[in-house]
Amino acid sequence: MSEFTHFDERGRAVMVDVAGKDDTRRVAVAMGRIGMLPDTLARILDGQAAKGDVLGIARIAAIQATKRTAELIPLCHPIALTKVGVEFSHDASESSVTCTVTAETVGKTGVEMEALTGVSVALLTIYDMCKAVDRGMVMSDIRLLEKQGGRSGHWRLNP
Repeated sequence: MSEFTHFDERGRAVMVDVAGKDDTRRVAVAMGRIGMLPDTLARILDGQAAKGDVLGIARIAAIQATKRTAELIPLCHPIALTKVGVEFSHDASESSVTCTVTAETVGKTGVEMEALTGVSVALLTIYDMCKAVDRGMVMSDIRLLEKQGGRSGHWRLNP
């Protein structure tokens, strides 16, 4: 089992030293879902939410969040993102919306936290925009699906 990398030999929190790492293309894909009442989903899909285009605003929020991850997660390195993609899908039978964020960079450290932060903020934005009609929405299953690049190579979540 690997060691935790954000602690020194005395157990103190540290920012990982990435100076010796090579710049490589790094990609991370994360996803999460938000469950809601069927009427809430219908309003989102029909563009009838009182605050406007819920998924369009959640997409912008996700992109903005990926760019600010280092400000939110204390030991994350600020990185220059080269691309961020945000996709939404819905499942009428489960009355839910799924968000998938793909973050990319060329650098010394990965973009897993950026992709996960983007998903989380997208779902929070959906909640915020729809809470007036559905306070019982539930965000769940936020997870990393895949990462590529760096010393550890390619990793994919087993389905």
